[in-house]
Amino acid sequence: MLGVAGTAAAAPPTTGAPNLGDRLFPDLGNGGYDAQSYDVSYDYRPGVTTMDSSVVMRARATQALSSFSLDALVAKIGSVTVDGRPAAFRTAGEKLFVTPAAPVRDHALFDVRIEYTSDRKLDPPSPTVRVPPGMDWPIKAWINTPDGFGFMGQPDRAHLFFPANDYPGDKARFTFRVTTPSDLTAVANGSLVSKDLSGDRTTYVWRTASDIPTDITQVAVGKFREIDQTGPHGLPVQSFLPASLTGGDDLVRQTPAQIAWLEKTLGLPFPFQRYGVLGLDSDYDGVALETATMSTFAAATFVQPADQVTPVMVHELTHQYFGDSVSVGSWDDMWLSEGHATYYQMLFSAQQRNITFADNMKSLYAEDADQRSTWGPPAHMRNAGATLVGSDAAGALTLFALHELVGEQTFQRIEQTFYTQFHGRSAHTQDYIDVANRVAGRDLTSFLTAWLYGTATPAMPGHPDWKA
Repeated sequence: MLGVAGTAAAAPPTTGAPNLGDRLFPDLGNGGYDAQSYDVSYDYRPGVTTMDSSVVMRARATQALSSFSLDALVAKIGSVTVDGRPAAFRTAGEKLFVTPAAPVRDHALFDVRIEYTSDRKLDPPSPTVRVPPGMDWPIKAWINTPDGFGFMGQPDRAHLFFPANDYPGDKARFTFRVTTPSDLTAVANGSLVSKDLSGDRTTYVWRTASDIPTDITQVAVGKFREIDQTGPHGLPVQSFLPASLTGGDDLVRQTPAQIAWLEKTLGLPFPFQRYGVLGLDSDYDGVALETATMSTFAAATFVQPADQVTPVMVHELTHQYFGDSVSVGSWDDMWLSEGHATYYQMLFSAQQRNITFADNMKSLYAEDADQRSTWGPPAHMRNAGATLVGSDAAGALTLFALHELVGEQTFQRIEQTFYTQFHGRSAHTQDYIDVANRVAGRDLTSFLTAWLYGTATPAMPGHPDWKA
């Protein structure tokens, strides 16, 4: 007799986890689903800081869900629907808790539409990031400019802009729809797909072709002048500076050459559909962020001396590969982003200054003991605030130490293999160690662990005279 196996009963729907258990940002992120896309709308009107806004998050359930949460710190939630049906909701702290009219099936795609009010004067302090005493840290998430605004959401403030699963390991595609007076321009991540005039107002729609993390999204409104160029392989290079800025174009126009330099150095094509830089009319001089497809700078940066600015431009450009295309799986993995950006920044700077790369890195090595004492080792930062500033140099030194140990050819193959395996995805520190071991053909775990997790600065291979 042929037996028929019984079908296991589906697990009953339960509540998605209200966080992802990150060591540095324990309240950030949400469980039970994987965000696939966001469609965000803003109605910008000069003279007021509030904007009528909406977001549609499409997600795939990773369990049967009776309820779930998003990170949200907007001014007011007006309504929530799940698959078109009104849903019950409540807010608590920086979370929006949603109970759909019917449970969401495991593996099902579902749409969450949230009508809300944005308020650009909101500047609540991060519950996790603590600025060290004595450090001047003027940055706000909403950057209000004389004629508009921009974003600065890293590490944990993007949910001021829109409710989301605000965690770098959950990447998604983005569409931004921004309606403004017609004398202003709206720019955002991705490419401009439409521009519709209605009376004295214009709606701009920008869309990414790739998944990106929430913390490197950008929407900016203002009076901009556009600088259009072409990069390697016909890549559109589209940059925006404030119309009021005198100068800056010469530095911005170096962007295609910087892309070509980095493509040649990495042996990898640029990862996104376009690139460019955005200058915001703000007082955040020297601050930059690797917003995907269009790195963001204080506009005044571009009227500073070229030798000070171009290495920073290369730093943010490198992030498009490491940090944006290959995003970090957790905030403990931030060295994969900042370390790579600083490594190639220092390489570019050395070539620009006609000094050896080793001479440039020696200066970082001399400061490493103090840096580790202040911030902790690069893959285990002392606190959440260190993710912004603490892993750059130590992460770059880790990569340089690996380069000096295995040689240029093997190091480049490690970099290319790691990027190729994880681009469009997120990666953890162990992923990089595994790739290095496999490509090098030997176990480098102890070597890399000492650099990434050690409290003391290891000896630099090939440079016994270097002192930390």
